[in-house]
Amino acid sequence: MPDRYPRDMRGYGRKTPNPRWPNPSGQGHAKICVQFVINYEEGGENSVLHGDKASEAFLSEIVGAQPWVGQRHMNMESIYEYGARAGFWRLWRLFTERAMPVTVYGVATALERSPEQVAAMGDAGWEIASHGLKWIDYRDHTIEAERADMDEAIAIHKAVTGEAPLGWYTGRSSEHSLELAAERGFLYASDAYADDLPYWQETRSGPLLVLPYTLDTNDMRFATPQGFSSGDQFFAYLKDSFDVLYAEGKAGAPKMLNVGLHCRLVGRPGRAASLARFLDYVQSHDDVWVATRAAIARHWREHFPHRAGLRPSRLERDVFLHMFGGVFEHSPFIAERAFDRGLSDANDAAPGLSAALNAAFRRATGEERLAVLRAHPDLAGKLAMSDGLTAESKSEQASAGLDSLTAEEHARFTELNDRYQARFGHPFVIAVRGLTKSDILAAFERRIDATPEEELATACREVEKIAALRIQAIFGGTN
Repeated sequence: MPDRYPRDMRGYGRKTPNPRWPNPSGQGHAKICVQFVINYEEGGENSVLHGDKASEAFLSEIVGAQPWVGQRHMNMESIYEYGARAGFWRLWRLFTERAMPVTVYGVATALERSPEQVAAMGDAGWEIASHGLKWIDYRDHTIEAERADMDEAIAIHKAVTGEAPLGWYTGRSSEHSLELAAERGFLYASDAYADDLPYWQETRSGPLLVLPYTLDTNDMRFATPQGFSSGDQFFAYLKDSFDVLYAEGKAGAPKMLNVGLHCRLVGRPGRAASLARFLDYVQSHDDVWVATRAAIARHWREHFPHRAGLRPSRLERDVFLHMFGGVFEHSPFIAERAFDRGLSDANDAAPGLSAALNAAFRRATGEERLAVLRAHPDLAGKLAMSDGLTAESKSEQASAGLDSLTAEEHARFTELNDRYQARFGHPFVIAVRGLTKSDILAAFERRIDATPEEELATACREVEKIAALRIQAIFGGTN
């Protein structure tokens, strides 16, 4: 079996599920779910005082800062101190005055150094999720080292807040971070930016509910070169994001809007004003559910529990070929080549798997494609009369009434079959599902006058349609 491509590029596909968000008004469902995260990192950043090799260099007023190896960076430290001393309390007032729920991404060592702020979070009823042990980059850590830090973070979090965290967000994560979150059985994890809705991800430890986070509707862009330079820009971007998703919700496809905040960034007065305007803008709309991430996760688990379903990319080769080897008539080599080339999550729904098998068919030689066409039976031909059709072909021909022809109709089909075979050298192929006998005869008579090149292309497209319908049937017609 080839290495399986580990990324899911399909997601929910063309039609997203309606999440049926709770509506505070009690009238139907909310059109949008809005979720605010306050990242509490102050006191957990890189610092030689914390046993790190260098000072912090990320997300501060000093854009482009470099780590100072072996030295304290006093300006950087004081910027973070502002977040704890002043910015946090400004944000706390903005949200508590409006009775709007918040999820805190709390760095464990930062929470440990800020007991008064943690008490205020508790008094406000905010969810405190874990943002890791320290605010560091895990890309070069071993899985064992990252696991040890996660366990220590959970222990500190529980001791400081009185409860184990329900959610997890590493931030500067590694390829192991979501796997480790699944190991620890979190209600949800958020080290992903891949969707506007929660989704289930398969891991070695079982299914993990992922609540995607955001890096765009996020005040971190006040501290990046391509980001916001004024509060007006921040407000406008948040408003546009809200308006687009609210309109999608009104059209029947509600989504989730994440807003990421940092005490030392948006907690500054000139930026806090823009946040206040956005909070008021959100509250000026009906049918909006403002929720913690834990509340969203519980809602999703209740209404959209994990269901394994058919996942072709995870099947053993023999099982895959048993299930899909016959969708191209008597031509299992198509399924074999598609499997051997490698499948991914994008091929775990009927359209995606059809695309993989179609690509294998199109890569085949001209002689091989012609052999696939010749593997198809004549319509209402000798094989049908002698009950020699495959189960799929028998069902398909019966669906169009080709198993109950009058003597006159049978004679007409026989004549057309013979003329077509003599002209093109292969049977007439058409996807008959949904067609009547009259439809099929009309197509027969129209196509028999095509050039060989034109008809070869048409017949190959029909072969792909037949295969797609068979794949859809195997999936149960659900995706």
